[in-house]
Amino acid sequence: MDRAVTCFLIDDDEDDQELFMMALKKVDPGLTCVVADDCGEAIRKIREEEDFLPDYIFLDLNMPRIHGKQCLVELRKIARIEQIPIIMYSTSSEPKDILETKALGATDFLTKPPLISMLTAELSKLLMNRPMV
Repeated sequence: MDRAVTCFLIDDDEDDQELFMMALKKVDPGLTCVVADDCGEAIRKIREEEDFLPDYIFLDLNMPRIHGKQCLVELRKIARIEQIPIIMYSTSSEPKDILETKALGATDFLTKPPLISMLTAELSKLLMNRPMV
């Protein structure tokens, strides 16, 4: 692989951001993580920074101002990232949320696990078993 794999985490919770990045480094220290604290910031970054093209996007469902579902819809309108997997990353495990977000274009749904070891295992499965875009 010529370049580092980049994950784009869109999550307003600093503790969740830190845990995600720690788990990601355990999966592979070479993985890069860029964080946006809210959906507006994330959408602007994708639209305005044409050289920013993450390999995976992890999107929290319950976000301030713009909800994760609306953010998903807006991200899916951006043609240059249409092939990038968007994984919903939420405390919710409600089947309704999973079905709705997949219908809106989410590639997968990951419920935030209570332990970093569980998150590491889930991220490893997601990231190491998918073909790159």
